[in-house]
Amino acid sequence: MLRLGMQILWPAFLMAGVMEVLVFAVVDPADLHWFGGAALDWPRSAVYTVSFLIFWSVIGLAGAITALLATEPGDESRGPP
Repeated sequence: MLRLGMQILWPAFLMAGVMEVLVFAVVDPADLHWFGGAALDWPRSAVYTVSFLIFWSVIGLAGAITALLATEPGDESRGPP
């Protein structure tokens, strides 16, 4: 189970880093607003951290769903191929 978790979370971690660089290469954290309302009054480091964790969660969830769908019926004990 630990190996499966690492197979999902490590690539997700790397891709979250890539997403972070790509998004914040074009978006300034100071320009972010709450769903079109007031400006997000957070330090830049907080915006980077929270966005990285959101990216990591979403990408990790996608990897976990893929791993779940890749298992053969009746072969749940082995994990994904």
